Amino acid sequence: MEPLTRMLVHFSHALKFEDLSGEIVQQTKCLLLDYLGVTIAGACTESAQAVYRMLNGTHNLGPGSCTIIGTSARSSPEHAALANGTASHSVELDDTHQAGSIHLGTVMFSVAIAVSEIQPEIDTKQFVAAVVVGYEVAARLAMALQPKLHYELGFHPTATCGVFGAAVAAARLLRLSEEQMLSSVGIAGSMAAGSMEFLSDGSWTKRLHPGLAAQNGILAAKLAAEGFRGPASILEGRDGFLSAYSPDTKFHLVNQELGKTFEILHTSTKPHACCRYMQAPIDGLTELAITHDLHSEQISRVEIAVLEAGWPLVCEPQQRKYSPSSIVDAQFSMPFAAALALCYRQAGLDQFTDENLKSAQLRSLMSKVVMVKDKQIEKNFPAEWATHVKVQLTNGKELEKVVRFPKGDPENPLSWEELTIKFQSLAMRVFTQSRCQEIVDSVSDMNHFTALSTIWKLMSHPTSATTDFRRTAPAARGS
Repeated sequence: MEPLTRMLVHFSHALKFEDLSGEIVQQTKCLLLDYLGVTIAGACTESAQAVYRMLNGTHNLGPGSCTIIGTSARSSPEHAALANGTASHSVELDDTHQAGSIHLGTVMFSVAIAVSEIQPEIDTKQFVAAVVVGYEVAARLAMALQPKLHYELGFHPTATCGVFGAAVAAARLLRLSEEQMLSSVGIAGSMAAGSMEFLSDGSWTKRLHPGLAAQNGILAAKLAAEGFRGPASILEGRDGFLSAYSPDTKFHLVNQELGKTFEILHTSTKPHACCRYMQAPIDGLTELAITHDLHSEQISRVEIAVLEAGWPLVCEPQQRKYSPSSIVDAQFSMPFAAALALCYRQAGLDQFTDENLKSAQLRSLMSKVVMVKDKQIEKNFPAEWATHVKVQLTNGKELEKVVRFPKGDPENPLSWEELTIKFQSLAMRVFTQSRCQEIVDSVSDMNHFTALSTIWKLMSHPTSATTDFRRTAPAARGS
């Protein structure tokens, strides 16, 4: 077995900003704006507020160095990364790497922002390069494990693979040597955890996963900086990560085309506030509803072809998927999302609500949804996250739509203008329109001479205080 760990670490340590194309730099800016929007909105969620209260109660909020986005609080880099990683994953709108079925930005930006605030000499070039290698490492490990098999073992790749990307990103920004980065990755291997059991009762632990991965990546790098040693064969070794976390790992995917292709370019953004496996069906049903002006009383049956990799997440167990009892349940319920698409013709945060969970109209539509497996949509997965939806009407007419690339995919991306609209719709839950525009402009204009601290300062809510975490959300729409 070739020394994959050393090979990946060497690449991660040696990569220069000058090795990155303009397309990669622009994609990083797009994903940063997307991350900031979902994190600001996520700061208002009960799950993020619980993390803030925990940090406040253990005296880890206050006069720290690092911003907790969407609040006035500051903390250590580890705890800021924990808080921001949790918030950014709490609204199910963060980016997704296609082939790895992994959320990358929620981990990597949480690390890079926090560490850049304790290392004020870090410039935009160093920030972007660290984010890119974090994306690369985590995505390649997720692909190698084969996401469907990794999920079947009960693991969440955002957490298990994300911590390795977090470790290399933190190690770069902390200016560790290559040997120290190698130890960082080795240490991270003992922090690779994240269970999918949240699906059993709609609890919040999935939202915590990227926060823990980000926090632990920083801890791993800091330990390595002080001389703590981790196994140099943590990936390929007999008891290493790749053998332990999948029954059929494709080891060659770790270094195939390494440095020639960059996985950040194969990362999608979400227009809908739910699991990525539900995005294509929502697109198809929304288009049918708009094109044919459909209303719920006209619909007799809805058939949705769902990818097998996503089937256990959004289709099983059936009783829970047809009767979601929490927002988390709903965000992983294909019948609920289908009903939203047909009824509201959108499936954003304003549709995934407790009120809609109780809606008789939506419950009636959900009962008409039938989920099926279809070999046709599996042919090009994971390059294509496809679906085939059919809507039968009470008058006997049948409508259908095939979606190969859901909106937000690299082949069907959200434009900068669409990302800006998404950002503003999320960030205006906390900040004024003028502040939101200032943030958009600061990310858009980010260049080699930009002081990163000027962007992060815009993320702080001027009127919220740590005591406000007793409420369900920060005071809204501060300047």
